[in-house]
Amino acid sequence: MNIILLGPPGAGKGTQARHLVETRGMIQLSTGDMLREAKTSGTEMGKKVAEIMDAGNLVTDEIVIGLIEERLTSEAGAGFIFDGFPRTLAQADALAALLAKLGQSLHTVIEMRVDDEALVRRITGRFTCGNCGEVYHDETKPTKTPGVCDQCGGTEMVRRADDNEESLRTRLMEYYKKTSPLIGYYYAKGDLRPVNGLADIKEVTASIEAILG
Repeated sequence: MNIILLGPPGAGKGTQARHLVETRGMIQLSTGDMLREAKTSGTEMGKKVAEIMDAGNLVTDEIVIGLIEERLTSEAGAGFIFDGFPRTLAQADALAALLAKLGQSLHTVIEMRVDDEALVRRITGRFTCGNCGEVYHDETKPTKTPGVCDQCGGTEMVRRADDNEESLRTRLMEYYKKTSPLIGYYYAKGDLRPVNGLADIKEVTASIEAILG
């Protein structure tokens, strides 16, 4: 079962992907993580990625698809979760062609719908444990003891530099310009399944589980 998680920054894609990895044994393919791993891997593809990124240039779709192909053919799991890819119609076409080439298909595209204003409030209050990566929020999910991680007891709490209102609105605009056409693309193919991304985390998880069956 291969699925795409679609939604703007902060919609909760990472949280839901982590749940599917833990409960279903799926493999999360986050392009950001893959590029960082490739850069330090020492492989031919990795050297190419490092060269491009070190020069401050954008990695081409061809290279990203190459990295995805490497993962699809070298790892076995209960399916793949595409997180942060595709971002454009050209990438969506390239992914469809790759899956067809490998004799695989896309099961569904889950669109995590959010309200921009609520999303801004959600993101600007977000912080993470620097030790184990657990995600918290000032209002909706504070730590039980201020400054101490509930999971590992770590005390180093981190806020992303770009988790501020101005930066987030820029990222949202970028998302809507480039990625929102994918919503129409997958709707037309009959693959799109929307969920309320601003519901309680457990409710979102239940909605996704109901879609996946």
